[in-house]
Amino acid sequence: MNNVNNRYDFVFFFDVENGNPNGDPDAGNMPRMDPETNQGLVSDVCLKRKIRNYVAEAKTAVSGYEIYMAERAVLNRQHARAYEATGSKQVAKKLPKDEEGRQLTKWMCDNFFDIRSFGAVMTTEVNAGQVRGPVQLSFSRSEEPIMPLEISITRSSVTNEKDVEKERTMGRKHIVPYGLYRVHGFINAKLAEKTGFSEDDLGLLWDAFRDMFDLDRSAARGLMAGRRLVVFRHDSALGNAQAHKLFDRVSVKRCYDGDCLPVGNKRTHNWPPARAFSDYRIEVNESDLPAGITIVEPWQ
Repeated sequence: MNNVNNRYDFVFFFDVENGNPNGDPDAGNMPRMDPETNQGLVSDVCLKRKIRNYVAEAKTAVSGYEIYMAERAVLNRQHARAYEATGSKQVAKKLPKDEEGRQLTKWMCDNFFDIRSFGAVMTTEVNAGQVRGPVQLSFSRSEEPIMPLEISITRSSVTNEKDVEKERTMGRKHIVPYGLYRVHGFINAKLAEKTGFSEDDLGLLWDAFRDMFDLDRSAARGLMAGRRLVVFRHDSALGNAQAHKLFDRVSVKRCYDGDCLPVGNKRTHNWPPARAFSDYRIEVNESDLPAGITIVEPWQ
């Protein structure tokens, strides 16, 4: 497989309707929020979890596409497999020196998609080294403030015999009525060269952004969907423009009654709250692109 030789910077949009995209365990599982702006947040590890789950389903039993950070995985067992495959001798907490240590880490990269994509710290009792991954994501942030709702729910069944005469039990769930979220991503070709992240891996990553929410349905998450992926492809491994300047070319407008204005415009504050993706318009400025930059939208 050919390693990725180009730098990529990308903007990914997804939305949620009547669900909790990323509960905060420090706040009773309420949707994560920026307390100063009330914009919704989704952590990078939350999205990486969904990507891992998608790859695990899409590449079941395919060599080279195992998931290292799988549910209930015992990481030392994974590291021990590398020692067995390479014939290296285990010394507690120590990585073999020079080429032997590099072969251990390479075996982990070759066999686990998420290690060669996102990296991993494998310096446990069975030490397999550290890997800095070429694929990185920022926190996601909603385009407008969200208004989380705490909904009371009931169930007809009870847990204990002593409660059998009770008519019902109560519970609560948190939802965001609607939110459009934006996340920035980066792919470093120099790190891809070290981990073996390939063009095939890149295509699988783009597919995951499109379809991962369809494999992650639950009552708690409501209706979530990948809406748009805008990729800036650099002609070189080091890059041809600064990422933040490229991201500034992707803007979002709020639409109502046939009119569209930039998100945050004072007039939009008087409009009804957004409740669908059609309440927004995503625009990409393709004029006067820096030399060596190409805009790609993998699923358009």
